[in-house]
Amino acid sequence: MLTIGMLGGMSWESSAEYYRLANVLVRERLGGLHSAKLVLHSVDFAEIERMQVEGRWDDAGKALAEAAAHLQAGGADFLLICTNTMHKVFDQVQAAVDVPVIHLGDTTARAIKQAGLTTVGLLGTGFTMDQPFYRERLESHGLKVLLPSAEDRATVHRIIYDELCVGIVRDESRRAYQDVIARFEGAQGVILGCTEIELLITQADVPLPVFPTTRLHVEAAVERAIQTTL
Repeated sequence: MLTIGMLGGMSWESSAEYYRLANVLVRERLGGLHSAKLVLHSVDFAEIERMQVEGRWDDAGKALAEAAAHLQAGGADFLLICTNTMHKVFDQVQAAVDVPVIHLGDTTARAIKQAGLTTVGLLGTGFTMDQPFYRERLESHGLKVLLPSAEDRATVHRIIYDELCVGIVRDESRRAYQDVIARFEGAQGVILGCTEIELLITQADVPLPVFPTTRLHVEAAVERAIQTTL
């Protein structure tokens, strides 16, 4: 089995879900006492969040690139950046290592296309929704990506950082997200484009097909990891 390298801590709430899912999926595929081989580098999210707010993306990229090099040195055969937003610095991270980095946007786009959909709504942090880096990656796969209104984007972002990143899951916030999703016009599905959103919203909460980026990312990683054992 190959060793998965996880670059996490952004936030640790969702990175814990990455770890849990990897082990659950390996056990489901291989049975018995099998679990995932992985190494995890968890950063201090307060430092990264400060860089985000201050627009110091190059500094954030350098920090994650250094962490990625540590993961490779620790034996990782490939890497996951366990956050949608920090895929903004994907190229810096990939350039710092000799092993592949699986892009979360690519795994998500593949799942959407396999479902036969072409137009999807995107939920995520303000950075992910407002800036083009993530949307353009999805669009490069031939998808049309819809965004919430400015007011709805602010609501989605606030709930992520003020609640989900610190482990607060509120029914009121779930209803707020459901209202945002209901206002998407023309969306055939919805991307849960922040790893913490999956702590709040599941398929049972939304009439449209949802695409949980954490699960899709981990599924791709497990498939790659266990291919040598099958």
